[in-house]
Amino acid sequence: MLAQQHQQYQRPLYEYKHYNYNYNINQYNHSKNNFSNYKKPYCTSAYTDYPDKPIKMQREEIVIEHSQLVLNGNGATNENVGHHRSHHYTQIIAALAVSLGPLAAGLGKGYSSPAIASLQELQIRHRGNYTFTVTDQEASWVASLSLLGALFGGMFGGVAMQYGRRRLLTIMSLPFSLSWILTVFAKSVETMFATAFLGGFCCAIVSMVTQVYISEISSPDIRGFLSAIQKIAGHLGILISFSLGAYLDWRQLAMLVSVAPMMLFVTVIYVPETPSFLVLKGRDEEAYRSLQWLRGPHKNVELELETIRSNIRASKNNAGRFSTITTNNFMTKASMETIYKNIKSILQNTRLLKPVLITCGLMVFQRFTGANSFGFYAVKIFRQTFAGINPHGGAVAVGFVQLLASMLSGLLIDTIGRIPLLIISSVFMSLALASFGSYVYYEQANKLIAASSFDMETTSVNSDWIPLLCVLVFTIAFSLGISPISSLLVGELFPLEYRGIGSSIATSFSYFCAFLSVKTFVDFQESMGLHGAFWLYACISCVGLFFVVMFVPETKGKDLDEMDPKYVQTMTINR
Repeated sequence: MLAQQHQQYQRPLYEYKHYNYNYNINQYNHSKNNFSNYKKPYCTSAYTDYPDKPIKMQREEIVIEHSQLVLNGNGATNENVGHHRSHHYTQIIAALAVSLGPLAAGLGKGYSSPAIASLQELQIRHRGNYTFTVTDQEASWVASLSLLGALFGGMFGGVAMQYGRRRLLTIMSLPFSLSWILTVFAKSVETMFATAFLGGFCCAIVSMVTQVYISEISSPDIRGFLSAIQKIAGHLGILISFSLGAYLDWRQLAMLVSVAPMMLFVTVIYVPETPSFLVLKGRDEEAYRSLQWLRGPHKNVELELETIRSNIRASKNNAGRFSTITTNNFMTKASMETIYKNIKSILQNTRLLKPVLITCGLMVFQRFTGANSFGFYAVKIFRQTFAGINPHGGAVAVGFVQLLASMLSGLLIDTIGRIPLLIISSVFMSLALASFGSYVYYEQANKLIAASSFDMETTSVNSDWIPLLCVLVFTIAFSLGISPISSLLVGELFPLEYRGIGSSIATSFSYFCAFLSVKTFVDFQESMGLHGAFWLYACISCVGLFFVVMFVPETKGKDLDEMDPKYVQTMTINR
């Protein structure tokens, strides 16, 4: 009788808004077979003989068992909203726990500059009789070998991620800490080469796995915020190394850095493995417990867990082709032909190829826009451009602004969206880099004119605020946009079956670009001048703006496991 009335009037008498989703009874198929799925305990009839005068639902509850949704007739009470918000707390705790890895990575990235200065200062103080000496060329290798180690770490991390995100973080924290302990007791520059390579290797794996872990445990509405936490932790580590490096020698600073990986080892023990990985390995009961812990005890996680299962079932065929390549049967001619066909199939698979192209493209524009130059050569650059500002103080100021901007990005990524922030970031980075290069060019020209005319008065005007403003604008734009978002998209764009290998490719390519960027800056400066190098970076940033507009998709608010399987396949142009 109730189904016949619904078919006759075909109008909804109750419309319910729950959080950000609108559910309308008319949206469902109320056939005789399906209508039994809907139960209305202790409620009056939702449909009556008088559709113009519907009965107001006040204490009623409609339970839609088919979709695992519970709609309360009174609307979202404060208690329900509290439950909706409270499930974020455990996700934040887990993100903070694993972000000790990026903190350790940031401490390591900021270590080279003060440590090398400390080594060379001790050599001067001991008149060459210190334990060992470090030339400028050797010092450059200490910095660059960490990036080379990170390149190989990115390759290894994607393959090793099949053993578990949490497990890999736990295992890698031990050699990460060991690399810094060995640095403390180093008695030769060759030992520092080895520890720099090992530290970079571990740093890349920890950073990559942390990003994937956070992406897989996060609700879509706070995924950007949680991903920004690891960026904030990394920038905080750099700032700590820059600041304490002025007071600690290189051994003491290395001992401080070694503590962070130890803390990571302890905290990761108390957080769960990601539900996606557990379902992928067939451990559904553990996946349920993990997801329930992450979403909170009052959250019904059955629908989300079923979505993850469906996503993984849809990925099995694609994953099967890739797993064939990683088997050990490489001996027969037939197996080699099969492997070749599978590799060709994967390279032609847009579910892997297009995310690789998009993320690697973003990595190019992240690494070749001057950020690494300011990071590794900050003091050298500031000495050439600042007249009255202490170069070390300027570097600390830039690190502090970078930290604040990273905090702000965590609030804006899920509010404004990825694409608007990337566009704004690229525009202001281009303007800041072009302005910085122009200032250097005209300052050098003015000095040449003054020197040729013996007019030294023209060089007495202190305009340090101009390059400092350019550097700060660049730092803010970089930290708000392309720096956190390029890493975030590595965890978002790849389908589950390719997430490990895709993250490995993107991360390794990122460190390869960083290595090239650091090594080629001096060459650019020698061939084009300091101003020419930054003009080149400005041009690259402009090209990055067009790349973002044309090819990068918006992922704001999209559930990682509820994305349409065709979503990645259709990422060709962002219009």
